[in-house]
Amino acid sequence: MPTGVALRDARQQLLDAAERVLLRDGPGALTSRTVTAEAGCAKGVLHRHFKDFDDLLVELVRDHAGQTVARGEALKAAAGTGTVQDNVAEALEGLFNSVAVAVVPLMMFRDELRARLRQTWPRSLPVLQEAAESIAAYLAAERDLGRVAAAADTDTLARMLIGTGHLLYADRRAAPPTAETVRATISAALPARS
Repeated sequence: MPTGVALRDARQQLLDAAERVLLRDGPGALTSRTVTAEAGCAKGVLHRHFKDFDDLLVELVRDHAGQTVARGEALKAAAGTGTVQDNVAEALEGLFNSVAVAVVPLMMFRDELRARLRQTWPRSLPVLQEAAESIAAYLAAERDLGRVAAAADTDTLARMLIGTGHLLYADRRAAPPTAETVRATISAALPARS
């Protein structure tokens, strides 16, 4: 006799539930119990689809790293359109208004998660690393078009923009920075064209 209700795509439901708990309550509240309660399923469902709870979290981070890569491809395709400041601001807003702001503290909070992620990302932090690479590629494309200074070190600029963006958006409980603040920060970081 069946017990309970069948879940469609239980794996994805668990990942979505983990994201909701993370965004709503922060990394300290993220446990297998809170995730399965949010998903409306028994803890055993989690263990049928993931080796353990950290395996679920690794998958959550990988998923968001992949989404960041996809957003980066769209950003690079925007080279030559709009303004550089607006394009980078939109990329930062998309990144930091997503789960990325919550994923970074999660990675810092959980030692086992960091250890497992190091197997794929030996340096830097997933999601932020992909974002930095995407912005660097975009800035390099704009430099090739003459819209960014020819001497610009796009890799360093991208890391600076990601770090500054993280500081601007880090307080999840406060209002996000204004568009004007983000654009002013980007303008200050970008070297003038000669």
